[in-house]
Amino acid sequence: MKKLFLNKLHLVLALVVFSLVSCEKENDDITLDQEQATATVETLKAVLVAPTTQELPKAVGDQLNESKANLALYANSGIEIAEVKVLGTISSDATLNLSKEVVSGSESVIASGDLTQPNSITTGKLKNVYAGNELAEVQKNIQEVVTNEVKVNDQVLEITWNIQNQKVKTLCFYNNDGIVWDNVIGGLIISADVTIDDSESFDTQSRLASRWRSLTWTANWLWGSKRGEMGAKITIYYSGSTVSSTDRSDWAYISLGKAKSESKTTKNSGSYGKIQYALGLCTPVGSLSFNSSNFTVSFSGLGSNVVANGTITLYP
Repeated sequence: MKKLFLNKLHLVLALVVFSLVSCEKENDDITLDQEQATATVETLKAVLVAPTTQELPKAVGDQLNESKANLALYANSGIEIAEVKVLGTISSDATLNLSKEVVSGSESVIASGDLTQPNSITTGKLKNVYAGNELAEVQKNIQEVVTNEVKVNDQVLEITWNIQNQKVKTLCFYNNDGIVWDNVIGGLIISADVTIDDSESFDTQSRLASRWRSLTWTANWLWGSKRGEMGAKITIYYSGSTVSSTDRSDWAYISLGKAKSESKTTKNSGSYGKIQYALGLCTPVGSLSFNSSNFTVSFSGLGSNVVANGTITLYP
């Protein structure tokens, strides 16, 4: 019995030691990741052409000031810009590639969501927000944005953010025309309420009256200007109380993101006209898909998005 007790005790002690070693190794891995990320950022800073001034182009200064104002307006987002520092200029393809590596690295900070809907906002290091294939996909999408949008001779800012009472930093690329990309600025949107427009007219030649209605959704940049739009429009042609035909149109676009739009006519003539629409906008880290069987657009991932599926009915 004593031998059995000692064997069990040895087993318990072995498990405790193994757990301690595993935790130490995990902590060592985390520390190594952080150290490597820090080293990469410092390497980038060292190869940027040093700035001659901290003064920003007017367009960039205005965008940052408007972004600060909007973040203050939606204070319940828990995000604010604490400090901005000019780091320098990207002077070569090698420096551009290193920049891409930094902003898509797992230690890089990202944000997504709609400031008008605080519950939609997600922030944190990439590795803490995404995992597995989803993390790899988001990193690939960020790399594509930087590859397509950031150019040699663009400049780099370091923005210090106060996010949920924690200080974090991001790299912001810009030129004289304005901000090109930042993982937080580019990941957030400000949506506007749907706009409904109506109009009608009469064709003296065909003796047909027409009436149309459109629904429009807008996604704005953090600094307030329009970033994207989607919508659908129905037009009916009628005489008296009878609709002779129905037209439709749909559209969707967004700067630095993805967009989808579909529509179909479900009632062409008779007492009314009717169309169905499926619309979506999202930032680059998310994905949109259209399901033709139930005629809907859906969003996946954690990026900012605006999705609308529905119908428009119009009577004479």
